[in-house]
Amino acid sequence: MTLPDAAARPRIAAVDLACADDPYPEYERLRALGPVLRGEFGQWLVVDHAAVSALLRDGRLASHFPREFIRLTLGDGPAAEFPSRIVLTQDPPEHTHARRILGQAFGTPQVRAMTPAVSALVDGLLAPAREAGRLDLVAELAVPLPVTVICRLIGIPDADREEVLPRVIDLARVFDAANLRPDERDGVDAAVAWLRGYVTALLRDAPAGETTLAGMVAATPPGQRGDVATIVDNLLFLFHAGFETTMGLVSNGCTALLRHPDQLERLRRDPALVRPAVDEFLRFDSPIQNAIRVAREPIEIGGHKIRAGRSVMLLLGAANRDPAVFDRPAELDLSRAPNPHLGFGGGLHHCLGTALARLMGELTFTALATGFRDIALDGDALRRQHGSLRSFERLPLAVRPA
Repeated sequence: MTLPDAAARPRIAAVDLACADDPYPEYERLRALGPVLRGEFGQWLVVDHAAVSALLRDGRLASHFPREFIRLTLGDGPAAEFPSRIVLTQDPPEHTHARRILGQAFGTPQVRAMTPAVSALVDGLLAPAREAGRLDLVAELAVPLPVTVICRLIGIPDADREEVLPRVIDLARVFDAANLRPDERDGVDAAVAWLRGYVTALLRDAPAGETTLAGMVAATPPGQRGDVATIVDNLLFLFHAGFETTMGLVSNGCTALLRHPDQLERLRRDPALVRPAVDEFLRFDSPIQNAIRVAREPIEIGGHKIRAGRSVMLLLGAANRDPAVFDRPAELDLSRAPNPHLGFGGGLHHCLGTALARLMGELTFTALATGFRDIALDGDALRRQHGSLRSFERLPLAVRPA
């Protein structure tokens, strides 16, 4: 996608930036115009690292959107209730309660205990590629890996995955409402209604004390659980967020390595680089390109006065290429340190699944770098078109086992 010159386009559509084949030159041009810019429909865009980092932690910006805004984009069906009940958009005290319940399964010790199982899963998913000499990285690894892990974490049986996943993909349209046509709302509403029924039954039937999230919720005293509908929606969001971010990390990171073969060779020679490499992939081509907040009160940002009720788009992808913070920001450097990227967000809404995403990323890139002597693009890659999430729909590779 070719974008008009920013100077000639004073009202900038952030969703166009997220959908571009390469948004980073445009981010660079925007940054030269100032840290804060006017977007479409009265929205403000923030592009530099210092401002984005500070605003992710600023209590004057809320994550909860007015009901009128949600109705405008999603209508009045079941999907319209969903954004207001999840940790991504909640503010304390609701956010604190929901995060405490979900966080039981995401501590670093709990996640590290999953290493053998996740490693075996990665190995099993790559086994057909060793025989065939090719794979679609998205369909055969970047999607089934996080989907399987999140299903098991929540307590969704493996046998139900094929029925659950298409509905979760439809659910994802809630987070790209700007591109959702009115005639597509019924499908999203149907998916949300079906998933709510499924997860409600899962919680009802889960044996208390299981190590799954469903079991942990079942073991929580009723007076401490809070609203069941909110718990259900947060489990649905967890499923969506868990596979979407990892899909972007794996597919974007692999593409970065293909375009920088010297860095792939570094990783082959020194697999211990995989930990900083995951951070560099998150910085270099961020799976989450932007985050939206709403001003609770009048606030001044970068010399601009923003009225209460205005939306503020924090461009994480632009902040992660800010030369004021990152030396040689357009270069991929797997040993980059320090690396204060914002790929996991920040503040109250810092990604709940950070440790799990790191684990899946580390095991995946280790297996790719050390398990194959050759990895090359084998056909046309297809970028996904989404207003905030950056990943691939298809990434065909030719591979040769080590």
